[in-house]
Order: sequence, then structure tokens, then C-alpha cells
Amino acid sequence: MENKTKITGKTLIELGFKSGKWFPEAIAHINNHQLQGLEMLAYLEQYRPGPIMDLHPEAIPFAINIQAENDLETDNVNKVVASMSILMRTPTLIDGAIMPDACPAGPNGTIPVGGVVVAKNAIHPGMHSADICCSVMLTDFGDANPKTVLDAAHASTHFGPGGRDRNTQYRLPSDLLQAFENNFLLNDGNMIQAARSHLGTQGDGNHFLFVGISKKTGNTMLITHHGSRGPGARLYTKGMKIAERFRIEISPNTLKQNAWIPFDTEEGKTYWEGLQTIRAWTKVNHEVIHNATLEKLGLEAKDRYWNEHNFVFKEGDLFYHAKGATPLDAKFMPDITGPRLIPLNMAEPVLIVEGKTTASNLGFAPHGAGRNMSRTQHKKNKANYTNEEIFDMETKGLDVRFFSNEIDVSELPSAYKNATAVREQMEKFNLGTVIDEVMPYGCIMAGDWEVNAPWRRKKRLKSR
Repeated sequence: MENKTKITGKTLIELGFKSGKWFPEAIAHINNHQLQGLEMLAYLEQYRPGPIMDLHPEAIPFAINIQAENDLETDNVNKVVASMSILMRTPTLIDGAIMPDACPAGPNGTIPVGGVVVAKNAIHPGMHSADICCSVMLTDFGDANPKTVLDAAHASTHFGPGGRDRNTQYRLPSDLLQAFENNFLLNDGNMIQAARSHLGTQGDGNHFLFVGISKKTGNTMLITHHGSRGPGARLYTKGMKIAERFRIEISPNTLKQNAWIPFDTEEGKTYWEGLQTIRAWTKVNHEVIHNATLEKLGLEAKDRYWNEHNFVFKEGDLFYHAKGATPLDAKFMPDITGPRLIPLNMAEPVLIVEGKTTASNLGFAPHGAGRNMSRTQHKKNKANYTNEEIFDMETKGLDVRFFSNEIDVSELPSAYKNATAVREQMEKFNLGTVIDEVMPYGCIMAGDWEVNAPWRRKKRLKSR
């Protein structure tokens, strides 16, 4: 096979290669070096797709660190186990576990909330979810009055959709901006604009700002819970698109939500670096709220620590995907400064825990109380009461605030699993030891901001 004339994309296709973004670089290299015959084929071999990776014939065994306490939980556990059993046939997976707060998070075969899976040399964006690096941070405010702290935090944080306007934005650190600009998956105008405007925001759903009293020291503690907001969601979207291209090429029988990016590719390494930048951004996102609250009160932090529970953790060529699972093992957190945080619900203490890796926990603990039913179903179950009545019954004695001034029934304590049962199962399955508890004083959440969303207001005006 002689290469007397310049080759083109058509030449490569005739040789059995599928068109890809590598075509221009390969064509230029071959023509510039006048490669031909066996020499050209040897060069092209690096671009030839590997063999198809088929599903495991059976599910890889996984640890079940959960037990049902009633019929409702039995149904929940059965669904979680069924979904994990399908998930664990994904070709890259070698181990897995589910935690006591596990609940379904999508169609069968989707990693559940409270799930951990270990993949070899692969990053699965769908297994860390769109809320990359959802995490919790604690700052010790010493003997500060809890109401004063909650008031100052209320003035410092932001819940709901979108970001802050220019007049209330926090400054994006220059090293973080540079990290965004140095990664081709993060370096676009919309991504960087979101990184600026979403800094110091907490979003909605189950994200919160919690103030309580340490059972051990009596000090006032501020705890925030949120993820990477717009920047993380955008990286997730790009990652899923890249993973889908690989899925079609190397494992078409894998479910779309379980597609992966091989780590030993340019895309894999760039996505991994992007995850670390998003992690750093999310940590700063917590810090600016905590620091602004301290500054308003003229105080200095007595202590601070944090941990994520939606992320991918690397050990050699193994990638631990935690979807709502708290890392116990220090090897998963390069910046570890203290124990781990496990919130339950607004009326229960935030648990401060330590623990060790076992064969069944894979180095993880639950991330909270989890749910036994959907938000919609929970609201239907409470339809005989007004929102105000439910709120009064479930938050008595607490200073609970909704940033939108609209009660979100689906975030009240009864929407979550029984906290006592979760704690008992943590002990039974060796999922961390509680070393302190932050007893609740009050909290802030987004609330049902959609009640007054622009499209809802327009609809109400039209109906009138």
C-alpha cells in the first residue's frame, strides 16, 4: 500500500476508522512525515478502537448496609437493591455498597442515593450526579449567641435559582479563575460567569444553612450544605456527552446513565482535573458564606472542617464513585482537617463522626437520613393539613426560616427517614462512630421558591 498522494479523511475511513476529532492531527502527521504502507498503519493503530466491553454476565457482588424497618422501607430497599443489581453489571465496576440512607434516584440501573461503586480506570459522570461535590462545612463560632449567628448568616447567604447580582457578588480568587481558564472543559464564558455569580449561593432542594450547639463543648456551630451550583452542573453535562461518545464506541450495551470516560485518555485526565477545580470552587463557596458571617460578628473561627458526599475519589487506578455517601477514610480527602459531618434533618442533630474502612463499607458512611418516598408523594400524604399546620407541628421550638418565605413541606422532618433507625444501622454495619452532635437551634432553606416564580405569577394573573 503506497502513499504516493496526500491522504484524506476518506482514506482513513476506507481503512476502517470512524471519523473523529483526531482525524486532522493524524492526517497532518502522516502527510508531513510522508508515512506510507506498514509504517502508516503502525502509526494509526493507536487510534483503532479497542474491543467492545460487554456487560458482566452477572452483577458484581455488593455490600448491603441497610435493613427495612417497615413495609414502606421494604419497598424502598427492594427498589434500591434491584437498581444496584443492574448497575453492577457495568463492565468497569469491581465493587459496590449501599448505605442506610439509600433510596432510588432514577430508572432501574441508576446508582441510588446512598450508593458507592468502585470502577477500574474509568470515571462515570452519572455516578457522581449533576450536583458535583455536594458537601457540608462546619465552622465553630465559640460562645456566640446562636440567634445572632443565624441572623448574620441569613444576611450573608443566598438561596434559590440563579446567582448574585454584581453588587452582592463575592470575589472569585485569581488562582481559581486561572484553573478554570487552564481546563478546556471549564474555560468558556458561561462557565466562568456562573463561577463568579454563583459563589456564595446555596441553591434549593435539600441544601441548608444550619446553626446548632455542640453537645460536647457547648459552642455554637454553623454548618452549610450545598454543591457546586452552575459550574458543577455544566461540567457534568459536558462529561455525560463525552461519556456517551465513548459508550457508543466501546460499550453500547451499557446503560446511558452508566457511560464512562476512560481515565487513560486526554478527555479522562481533563475531566478529572476539572472535577478537582470544581471541588476547590465548592469549598470556597462554603468558605465565603462562613467568613462573611464571622466578619459581620467580628469573630474568628475556633475550628473548621468539611467533607463532600457526591464525588469521585481516586486510589491508583480505582475510582470510588460516591452518590450521597460520606468518605470515612482520610485517603479520600487530601485536605482533611477534622472528622466528618452527617446531617439528618432540620429537627435532628448533625452527627460528627469518625470511622475506618471495612470490607463492607468501602471507606464510606451515609450522608444523611435519605427518603422513603418522593417529594410529591410526601406532599400528597400531608394533603389534609395546611402547610402552616405541618410547619408548626414539625418545627416547634426551632428557628426555621425559608429564604423565599414560602414553606417547603417536602423538606420538613417527616419527609425523611427515621433518624434513629439510620443511626442504629450506622452502628450495626460499622459505618462510623459518633464523637459529637450539633444540637439544632435553627436553619435556613430555600423554601418553595417556585410558588412565586415568574411563570407561576403570569399563570395566576392570566387565570384571574
